[in-house]
Amino acid sequence: MRRRRLPPRNVPELPEVETTRRGIASALVGRRVEALLIRERRLRWPVTAGIETALRGCRAHAVERRAKYLLLRFDNGTAIVHLGMSGSLRVLAGDPPPRRHDHWDLVLEGGVRIRYHDPRRFGSLQFTTDDPARHPLIADLGPEPLDEAFGAEQLFRATRGRGVAIKALLMNSRIVVGVGNIYANEALFRAGVHPALAAGRLTRPRAAALVAAVKTVLAEAIQIGGTTLRDYVDAAGGLGSFRLQLEVYERAGEPCRRCHTPIRRRMLGQRATYWCPRCQRR
Repeated sequence: MRRRRLPPRNVPELPEVETTRRGIASALVGRRVEALLIRERRLRWPVTAGIETALRGCRAHAVERRAKYLLLRFDNGTAIVHLGMSGSLRVLAGDPPPRRHDHWDLVLEGGVRIRYHDPRRFGSLQFTTDDPARHPLIADLGPEPLDEAFGAEQLFRATRGRGVAIKALLMNSRIVVGVGNIYANEALFRAGVHPALAAGRLTRPRAAALVAAVKTVLAEAIQIGGTTLRDYVDAAGGLGSFRLQLEVYERAGEPCRRCHTPIRRRMLGQRATYWCPRCQRR
């Protein structure tokens, strides 16, 4: 029997993480933690020892995002959560039976819990009492793509003398955070930049166009809940709708929506890369 081809997994990128942040914030902020129930500690890194005791009885004050990390701020410290390749956080009422791959529950007062699901176990749950900005996972990250710190001149300077493909540079978290594979493909298409263009050949005008495209694509994706290809669901279990607006990603062989030239696909830096050979120039 021929094996059914599964649709591609999409690693939660910035829009999906930001959508999750917004979804859990209203359930978490202002509530005290009754318990943290951990069923599996072996995630990408072992769950921080003693985190259950540290969080018990603490009140949550904020849910923030830095790059693809969620920062759950409590009275006595910060839980740093990464969704990994297939993770999601759901807000649940009561105590529904856990499914396979439901690795931990944050049980809150008022009968609410936040449950972490991760088939690939590539996410993480860490805890720090220090400033999370100095945590090793976060300290060396570049600017947020939607902040003013990420601008045309900053990108242009970062590309000087670089022979790496512009798509790879755009996905480098030391240059700018949160621009994963889906949105890098889409932003490059909107800016008319070929993904294999050597970064050092990017001109100032094209850097400005690319920065504008990154900001627009991410903002649009956040507005409609991100992209679901296979795994991702938001905090209410809903699917991200941005898939319906994808111009090139996963559209190999289909006509470009601008010029009708077939979209092409190749592996670039071990990531599937899609572009229109007519609309995107080297």
